[in-house]
Amino acid sequence: MVVAASSPVLRAGLRALLAGESAIVVADVVSLEDALAERIADIAPDVIVVALETGEHDALPSPPSGAAGAAPPLVVLSDDPHSLWAAAGGRGDVRAALPRDATAAEIVAAVIAAAAGLVVLHPSALDPLRAASPPARGDESLTPREIEVLGMLAEGLANKTVAWRLGISEHTVKFHVASIFGKLGVSTRTEAVTTAIRRGLLLL
Repeated sequence: MVVAASSPVLRAGLRALLAGESAIVVADVVSLEDALAERIADIAPDVIVVALETGEHDALPSPPSGAAGAAPPLVVLSDDPHSLWAAAGGRGDVRAALPRDATAAEIVAAVIAAAAGLVVLHPSALDPLRAASPPARGDESLTPREIEVLGMLAEGLANKTVAWRLGISEHTVKFHVASIFGKLGVSTRTEAVTTAIRRGLLLL
């Protein structure tokens, strides 16, 4: 991976932060301008971690394509990841939006996910989306147990398996599932999982 930032201090800080992480290799640390250079294509990084300072959202680079013909995915650190995602989330190469104070573990996880073709959003980028999503029926919200059951539905587990995992009866599981359907205003497991993901109740 390559780290890109306009500030030398920020570049040095990220290099130091990620230096001890065995799961990734920092091939180079460059400025935002250098992230546009052809030598980035020569390095052919799997991922570019871009750290933006305040007011730099418009400076988000579009790296040149590598030998495989596609630009490397970007993991972007910003002081406002929600606004960043709203502004740049439509770009196919932007795969992750994290706060600039993200931990090394969070950055590494995002890099690995982006390299695998996944999209990553930090909870701080999702909070405004959750706040904007009204509950399905009045002020009803899912209980912690219902969230737990919903997570297992997302795994495709049958009621019997859910009951065994939670140490409750299958009848109780059916009760929880019916309650989840009612609160989300859905009629199938697939609809329940899809609705929950859209509203930020489940992170997969």
